Amino acid sequence: MPELPEVETVRRGLAPVMEGARIERLLLTRPDLRFPFPEGFAELVEGREILSLGRRAKYLLIELDNGLTIVSHLGMSGSFRIESGNEEAQTPGETPGEFHHPRSKDGKHDHVIFHLTRGADKTRVIYNDPRRFGFMHLVRRADIDLYPAFAGLGPEPTGNALSADYLASRFEGKTQPLKGALLDQKLIAGLGNIYVCEALWRSHLSPLRAASTLVTKKGKPKPALEELTRHIRDVIADAIAAGGSSLRDHIQTDGSLGYFQHSFSVYDREGHACRFPDCRGTVERITQSGRSTFYCAACQK
Repeated sequence: MPELPEVETVRRGLAPVMEGARIERLLLTRPDLRFPFPEGFAELVEGREILSLGRRAKYLLIELDNGLTIVSHLGMSGSFRIESGNEEAQTPGETPGEFHHPRSKDGKHDHVIFHLTRGADKTRVIYNDPRRFGFMHLVRRADIDLYPAFAGLGPEPTGNALSADYLASRFEGKTQPLKGALLDQKLIAGLGNIYVCEALWRSHLSPLRAASTLVTKKGKPKPALEELTRHIRDVIADAIAAGGSSLRDHIQTDGSLGYFQHSFSVYDREGHACRFPDCRGTVERITQSGRSTFYCAACQK
């Protein structure tokens, strides 16, 4: 399932094409994905202008000029691709670029097609999802914070609200292992398994360590928590800059791949030597709450 940097990569790829465009027609090739489409979905969005594309955690937000927002989740295999020009001029399912792990371009999995116009220009944005674990909902923009998936979400790891003082206030007295605490979406929105492993490795912190050990008796962040906060920001920024981790078959919407996965220092490197200079440890894999955790016991304490 795509993590936050992957979703942000998709948002940035779609924004230049979708923002300011009008939805001339919305074609749904089936009645549902993971969930049924909203009642009257096509009728409610056709003719509307797309004001902006946003993101909350791992969800795309497509804001329309009638006060509605399309909330879209990619699930495990969902992807968008962009096709420009007249439909007759396109090879069905064609996506530009060469892929290391390409997503499906099989037209039988094209389930949602946005026919967009901007002046004389015509573009199609196509949602393809072989496993159909993704979904699209319609929510009034004024009620977006009441959407069940967003209720109680913590701050974004890319925003100024994420600080060491904030984390100290949430870690104080918490005996939960650090890895599990960081995966709590009520603590930090959209921070997933891959990037927690990477941030903990950069910070030399064990995923098994109790979260409260990073907080002083007065409730202030210890230097290690200051470092962890910085590394959380950095690892997400690095992944976004690289275009996402491209695990399995994730692709960018312009057809190019992100190659941050080739820079993983610890994730999915079980049995390999730790990449920290002068560390002679070996990356281990353990299971925490049903999730794989990769870390170096020699340098992560």
